[in-house]
Amino acid sequence: MSSDEALMLEIRDGEVGKLSILFERHHRALFNFFLRLTSNRELSEDLVQDVFLRILKYRDTYLAKTSFTAWMYQVARSAHIDNLRKKKPEHAWNEDFPEPVSQEPQADERVRKKQEVALLERALASLPVEKRELLILTRFRNLKYQEIGQMLGCDANAVKLRVYRAVRSLGEAFAELSGEKAI
Repeated sequence: MSSDEALMLEIRDGEVGKLSILFERHHRALFNFFLRLTSNRELSEDLVQDVFLRILKYRDTYLAKTSFTAWMYQVARSAHIDNLRKKKPEHAWNEDFPEPVSQEPQADERVRKKQEVALLERALASLPVEKRELLILTRFRNLKYQEIGQMLGCDANAVKLRVYRAVRSLGEAFAELSGEKAI
């Protein structure tokens, strides 16, 4: 099995049919990245398609020693930013269909956890795009600080500081939504 980087080099050199392999490997992760940023399934699907079109279009810009994942998320960030410039961001979470309440003894605990997850999602959605993006890339996509630093044009320590500030902001937003004092 070829590495992502090796495949991208082959695509860059004209074997564009191999893009389907990268699509299969990464489209779900990209979709989840965009879904957490936008809270909109259709928009997330469109953005995934846009990213792979851009990968094809800008394949000549891929450098041999670059992490493909970091490069792909840089393309994804650009696609998201371009989309934000086109229209207002949408932050509505689908709360039209509440979960039915179970009569099981542990139902209270499950309901409490679902409420906390919903509050956390709302808190994440309330953050500025830059902070949301950092949290999604580090916590949900498991990118290393160095890879994110390559994307942002800064070193890993600067990324670490930004992530720390984003986590603090998320905690404050969560506390505000839940009616507690921020620590």
